[in-house]
Amino acid sequence: MEAKCIQVMIRMILMVLFGGYIFIWVMLPTDVYNHHWLLKIGADTMSTYFGTQGATILINTFPILFIAALGCVYLHFGTKTTGPEKEGDAKKQGADAWKRPMIMKGLGIVSGIELCFFIMFIALLAWSFSVYVGISFAKITAKSAAMWGETVWESRLANAGLMLGLTGNICLAFLFFPVTRGSSVLPLLGITSEGSVKYHIWLGHIVMNLFTAHGLCYIFVWGCVHTLEEMRQWAKADISVVAGEVALASGLVMWVMTIPRIRRKIFELFFYTHHLYIVFIVFFVFHVGFSYACTMLPGLYLFLIDRFLRFLQSRQHIRLVSARLLPCETVELNFSKTKGLSYTPTSIMFVNVPSISKVQWHPFTITSNSKLEPEKMSVMIKGDGSWSKRLFHILSSRSSVDRLDVSVEGPYGPASTNFLRHDALVMISGGSGITPFISIFRELVHMCETLKCKTPKILLITSFKNSSDLTMLDLLLPISDGPSNFSNLELQIEAYVTREKQQTTEIKNIRSVWFKPNPSHRSITSNLGRNSWLWLGAIISSSFVLFLVLMGIVTRFYIYPIDHNTNHIYSYTARGSLSMLLICISIAITSTAAFLWNKNKNAMETTQIQNIEGATPTASPNSTYFNAERELESLPQQSLVQSTNVYYGERPDLKRYLFERKESRVGVLVCGPKKMRHEVANICSSGLAKNLHFESISFSW
Repeated sequence: MEAKCIQVMIRMILMVLFGGYIFIWVMLPTDVYNHHWLLKIGADTMSTYFGTQGATILINTFPILFIAALGCVYLHFGTKTTGPEKEGDAKKQGADAWKRPMIMKGLGIVSGIELCFFIMFIALLAWSFSVYVGISFAKITAKSAAMWGETVWESRLANAGLMLGLTGNICLAFLFFPVTRGSSVLPLLGITSEGSVKYHIWLGHIVMNLFTAHGLCYIFVWGCVHTLEEMRQWAKADISVVAGEVALASGLVMWVMTIPRIRRKIFELFFYTHHLYIVFIVFFVFHVGFSYACTMLPGLYLFLIDRFLRFLQSRQHIRLVSARLLPCETVELNFSKTKGLSYTPTSIMFVNVPSISKVQWHPFTITSNSKLEPEKMSVMIKGDGSWSKRLFHILSSRSSVDRLDVSVEGPYGPASTNFLRHDALVMISGGSGITPFISIFRELVHMCETLKCKTPKILLITSFKNSSDLTMLDLLLPISDGPSNFSNLELQIEAYVTREKQQTTEIKNIRSVWFKPNPSHRSITSNLGRNSWLWLGAIISSSFVLFLVLMGIVTRFYIYPIDHNTNHIYSYTARGSLSMLLICISIAITSTAAFLWNKNKNAMETTQIQNIEGATPTASPNSTYFNAERELESLPQQSLVQSTNVYYGERPDLKRYLFERKESRVGVLVCGPKKMRHEVANICSSGLAKNLHFESISFSW
């Protein structure tokens, strides 16, 4: 109860702070802010330690970092108070109406809440641009334009270009939040890292349109007044045009690579060119100066912390216990994990196999359940790409090595799930879209068989191309000593094989491969231990304090003497370089210290890595394969078979299945091709069945 009260208090503080932060953005383009508030705050914060950037750090950077750190405390108490959801925990019906899906051209499937926030954000951009333009145009006269060798319309166009850039900075300030996987900000808003990628895409398109228009306006005006030599300017203490051009060029390359056809067909090119964000950010800071860049610093700062922690985790090789090979060129990898590591259903994990590629990291949906399988973590990988096909070939080959080096990042997933609020769950998948439903099913098995909770009825409607894909259903049941019986769970599976009129070939059995332990390989652990949210909050706050201390020392004893005791002005580029370097140093020191502390603590608590109990081969010691042709009947498959209906040569009538559900509250989860997701979203949003509550689930395989 005490933890719950603390949560409520923190939530109220966070709401006030977030509202204040948004209010700052609303006031940012106004004269009141720029000529009164900013000048007053600047005068109060001006010192030999922080200079002019002290005000922007206080106004633009500090609030969000404080929200992120305080949010970590809130989420820590949330993990302590979270228990099995109760049947009466359902949210109000009014909130459900806002979550109903809508299909918007260019945006895809969005809820009413998402659409509302999107409209509000566009309104903020329109407001900012109109206020910026209104104030600047009022100051342009024929006399003021002539001072620059321009006509009035040319001067107005140049000013409009400047205002487009300032408006684009608003988008840039929010651009990195959606791709910060371990962020505390996303869970506070009830958003997952996978689900927020679309926001990053939207923001990326808007910011590149605005920045491109910003650059073109200036180039056009310079061409009209015959001053194109401005494009070669790199000012020492002003806007650096060349730096802006480099930033824009790198941004345009990334933008072009996001074209759907290029991204799908040449994904690796898209992936590697996206690392140009480093060039983009560095030269953006050189272009506008570090003081103004503080407006977009919070999102970037949190992203850098997350990225460095992921880098530290990825340097370790993970203990791969076994693999299950399916006839449909699909493999389930089973890793060893510590009992203290917990995660929610539908979480994802990034996997790297150095023997295939040292630089390629691929995201996969976790199929295991941390409560049902406390010492194991599993992912399912479908052999649809060159990387995954090569992995399947390595594992299925009889000459396969008895050990496989693997590194991981994650897991990442929603802060909590609430499946028990529904009377029934209808899970609709296409192909390997079944992967997140495997983890959900295992979660419900744990709740039903271990916690003895009342669970919703389950209807799984799944479509496969070939009959061999039906073996994916066998992964619903784990290989573990935990409860795999689900006799108390009401389950019905409707499986459709769309490209075969009947089963044409005999389906082969699933093969299991067991790997020998390597003393240097570690079990998967949380990057920052069991109290990971508190550690993350400590990293955010301590690194920022360390950055301020280092910046104060450098400014006071190095930059300030040059600016005030000589005839030189310290270069904006050098100041920006030093500031970015100090940020990286501060994050590296604090993150590494926290990571190593928890790594050593985990090492003391964990005995030398051994095979998971029951997984030790009984064959010859040198044998890689143990029970290679393991019969499925050795697992509790009977109930699963009895609950399954298989249909060949047809597709499911989703409308009939959904409208037949008479329960008062039906959760509809869909994961699969875009066409399937849109079809289900249209059915649920039609208003013909008020009991359907739609949710589109992202997956990786």
